[in-house]
Amino acid sequence: MDPMGRAIADYHKTKKASKLRVFSPMFEEDEIPLTTLFRSYDSMPKIERKALDLAKERILDVGAGAGCHSLVLQERGLDVTAIDISPLSVETMKERGVKKALVQDFFTLEGQYDTILMLMNGIGIVGTLERMPEFFRQLDKILAPGGQVLCDSSDISYVFENEEGMIDIPNDMSYYGEHSFQMIYKDTIGEPFNWLYIDADTLREKAGRYGYAAEVIAEGEHYDYLARITKRE
Repeated sequence: MDPMGRAIADYHKTKKASKLRVFSPMFEEDEIPLTTLFRSYDSMPKIERKALDLAKERILDVGAGAGCHSLVLQERGLDVTAIDISPLSVETMKERGVKKALVQDFFTLEGQYDTILMLMNGIGIVGTLERMPEFFRQLDKILAPGGQVLCDSSDISYVFENEEGMIDIPNDMSYYGEHSFQMIYKDTIGEPFNWLYIDADTLREKAGRYGYAAEVIAEGEHYDYLARITKRE
């Protein structure tokens, strides 16, 4: 039940892999290029590079995948812990040289971290807006005083743009950034999961409601942005 982990493990061992297919009721079938999970710092988008440049002290890399971000930080001599819920991904990270890699759900993690990285739309693991309070309660536990969360996301309202250039959100949608997905790799079929694309204004509003501040510190090339979340004094 670990299609992404199996795909990552295959690519690591053979430098090639079958398609990691992604399905959603809202979108056409898509594919995650495995090479993006193994890229070097120079081939990363500018908002990911900025996040890595701002990371400091005790760092948590959430949803680390194949460990590309953790490896960059390790090479800089930084203290980084990588977590992922995929056992095969964590095994691959260790084989690639990530020193501290754990099979771990973010929401049950313990410890204290000065920088929490949630890259490649990593804040999407929250799943729905309804789960945002749980996200901030977890930050209360694991974000060290003066710490920061560096996360990227996308405002996907453009998906609902009509022919007149107006945003036309279906009336039956609770929030246009809430979606469900399912991954398939070869004969491995993953469980459906919720994923959240949160626009910057909504992130600021939710953060403020739970005692945090969220500021956009960089913008990408396709409606994506990097935000820094900090605890208000």
